[in-house]
Formats: sequence, C-alpha cells, structure tokens
Amino acid sequence: MRLFLKRHGSGLVRFAQVSALVGVAALIGGCGNNYRPVIIPVNASGPAAQPTAYLVVISQPSPTTAGEATIVDYSGDTVMAEVPIGLSPASFALDASGSNAYSLNSDGTITGIPVSTSVQQKQLTISTLPNGAKPLTMFATSFYLMVSDFTNSVVDVFAGSPQSFRLSIPVATSPVFTSGNATGTTGRLYTTSQGFADATGLLCNTAPRTAPANGATTPIELSNFTADPQIPVGKCPVYGVQTPSQQRLFVLNRGDDTITVINSQTNALDSCAPFVNQNGQTVNCHPKLPLSLSAVTATGITPPNGTAGMTNIAGPVYAEYNQATSQLVVADFDGGTISVIDCSLDEFGNDSSTFGTTYTIAVGNNPASVTAIYDGTRAYTANQTDGTVTIVNLSSHTVEKTLTVVGHPRTVVSVENSEYGKVYAVAPDSPYITIIETETDLIDTTVLFEGNVVDARTTNQNGTSGNAIPTSRIPGYGQPCNLPPALMTSTFGANYTLANCQAIP
Repeated sequence: MRLFLKRHGSGLVRFAQVSALVGVAALIGGCGNNYRPVIIPVNASGPAAQPTAYLVVISQPSPTTAGEATIVDYSGDTVMAEVPIGLSPASFALDASGSNAYSLNSDGTITGIPVSTSVQQKQLTISTLPNGAKPLTMFATSFYLMVSDFTNSVVDVFAGSPQSFRLSIPVATSPVFTSGNATGTTGRLYTTSQGFADATGLLCNTAPRTAPANGATTPIELSNFTADPQIPVGKCPVYGVQTPSQQRLFVLNRGDDTITVINSQTNALDSCAPFVNQNGQTVNCHPKLPLSLSAVTATGITPPNGTAGMTNIAGPVYAEYNQATSQLVVADFDGGTISVIDCSLDEFGNDSSTFGTTYTIAVGNNPASVTAIYDGTRAYTANQTDGTVTIVNLSSHTVEKTLTVVGHPRTVVSVENSEYGKVYAVAPDSPYITIIETETDLIDTTVLFEGNVVDARTTNQNGTSGNAIPTSRIPGYGQPCNLPPALMTSTFGANYTLANCQAIP
C-alpha cells in the first residue's frame, strides 16, 4: 500500500509537471503566427440614409425690407441656414444642379445664393439688371442665368461669378418664360412670349380668351447666343416644360386651353404627315393637345380616349413631366381639374400610338400648381381657393383624399426617393409651409419662416439627379395672383391692379 501510494503520489507530481510544461508551451506557441479566433461584434443596422435634398425658400418679411433665403433639410425638416437677400423679392430660380439660387428683387437687382447648409451673407453675390428692364422670370443653367425682359422683348444673359450682364437676345414680343434642360455651355433653351404688349399685366388672368394675338416661342442656341426662327403657340402662353430627354417641349396656352407640342429634335412644331416607322407602325404627330371641351371643338382634335371628365374651360397654368410614366400632369386653374396626358415616344423618338391620351380629374377650386412624385404613382395639387391639397392616383386617375393646409397654396413641390417622400405646400399669405409625408399622405408638420413665403423649390426630386423644376412663377401675365380670384376682388375691388396681384399679404 505504501509503495503504491508513494508511486501514485509521484505520478501526480509528474503529471502536474507535464501539465505545466504543456501550458508554458501553449503560451509560447500563442505568441507566434498561429491562428487565434477573433470575436467581431455585429453592429445593428439602422434605417437607410435619406436622400440629400434641400428645400430652398424665399420669403418677404415686408415690402420695404430685405427678403430672406432659407435652406431646409429634407430628411429632418430642419432650418439649416437663413440669410437676408435683396429688397422685396418677387421670384427666384435654382440652377440645373440645384446648387445655386437667384432671387429677383424689386430694387432691380439679382441676389446669387449658394445652396449650402453653412451659407453666410458674405457669400452672396449681387448683380444689376440693365436700365429699363422689366424682368418677369429667370432660368439658370450651370453656367448662365437667363432673364426674360417683358418690356424690351429680349432675354438678358448673365454669366460669371458674380453673375454679370453679357448681352441681350431679341425674342418675340412680351417674353414671359424660359424653359429647357440645358446644363452646360451648349444646348438650346426656349423663351415663350405672349405676342402682344399688355400694360395691365392682367389680361391673361382676367380675360385670356380675348387676347389680341397668339404667342410664340423663340429657340435660343447657347453655343453662340443666337435666336432660331420663332415657333407659333397659342393664346396667352404662360408656362413651358421640356422632357428630360430634350425631345419634346410643351407650352401651356391659358387663352385657348391647349398645349403646343414642339419637337426639340427638329426644333419645330410636332407636325408631320402620318408615316410608317421602321417597325411598320403608323406614326402620327401632335402639334396641339386640347384640354377642354371648347378646345376640342375649336381644334377639331379629340384625344384617343375621348373627352370624359373635360370641362368647358381649363385654363392651364403649370405642369410637370413625370419621367417614370412619360406623362405630362397639368394644373387647369380655371377648370378645377388636372389633365394627365400620355406623352410617350417610340424607340425611334416618334410620338407613340397612345400619345395624347388625356385623363381629366376634378380636384379643388383653382389648382394653381401640381407636382407628381418621382415614382409616378400620385400627383398633388395646390387648390388655391379652397386652401387644400388634393391627392390623385395616377394609375386609376381618381382622387384619393384632400388635405387642408395653411393659407391659400399657390405652389406644391416634392422630393421622393424613399418611403419618406415629401410634398411641400406653399401659400404666399402665410409664413408657414405645410409638409405632407407621402408614405401615409398625411400632414407631417409645418415650418415657420421669416415673413410670408414668396415661393419655394427643391434642389432635386429624387435625391440623386439634378433639379428638374427650377423656376418659380411671378404673379400676373396669366399666372395666378398671390391670392385666389374671389379674394382678390373682395380685398382690392373688381379692378385690382398688377401690383395688388403681386403683393405679399
């Protein structure tokens, strides 16, 4: 027993010694290049990042003080920067990239505003208009600023930093709007003129069908700043929009309820004798699209799907082209409707067989503008008289709901690149902008600004590409006043003036 126990104890000692040696060897081995498992923590993934987009707002505290430019972050509805600009701004424009804004001020100056969350007053630039100029609207490319001079029937070209006057390009009588998609130093823009001198500035608002002449659009070549032959349009043209592909330009004629279609590839009206394309399909062209029953009668043109829903008068004042659906969505101010028009092309750039198909949807009273969110599912109208926004399903062409917003909205703009798309309703008689969340189509919040809002634009519509809707509209000359018609009359009388029309309440 003793010998056994002794040996057993020796075995335990030897086992302990061997174990210690093995442990030391393991420690020494662990200091070499042998693999050692590493624990990597797995971080929780949050929601997808929101697209980078900003709402640029121009507001007017009073007619005798400097206006304010405000930059609002899309994702957080937060005011990121605010700077004073020129005296009593009337309208403004963003450039093609959405990185620079320009306000048109009542003292004959243009303020250049970098669109940045850290913008400061010292970074603003000031440009002076030519003597005697009566500017109505501005259009900004990445390099040039084009100003429509109503009185002198020219387009003033500004370039450089700060933007300085370079030259004037003669166009048709009484230019009111420049449109296009040019982004560089080449390409073509189109300036639309009403074709007659209107001292009151309100004929195309109060009696557009009595206009004494039709309008015209003047193509302008940016490569050499020359004007091409004028293209005839309808009565009281008030707005123009071009497709992102730069293949078609649409001019809205409030005086005869039509849309003039210009083929930008041929730089002429979208006219042709019917022909057969390379696939053996018959192709028709559409130089004019009717929006009302009276226009159908006057033109003898009936949309391919008939005239269901059309009113006797439309009065188009604003439109957006939706790339996802190849549809032009038009706000018919006088008819209380929107027109959703198929403007699709075939693979060869010809009008498709469904081009001109028109759906007319009743919305609120006096829709002053409309925006179609980027995915093409819904449109939102600013019903100025009602103080509401109507939401329209662009697939079923039916009204989904109507929301009450702050003030009498004159503008709606949108950003949509995720489930958190937003629509902004802007009313000149309120210092608040109403924000609608498109995921639920409910009012998200309101944002307060310094003074009543002149207008607002978004830097882009989908968080990635440039700014497709860059120019705000000055009241008058066919565009809605800052108050709805009935309120204009009750406030200023039946013979209200252009100054009344453009006054910020």
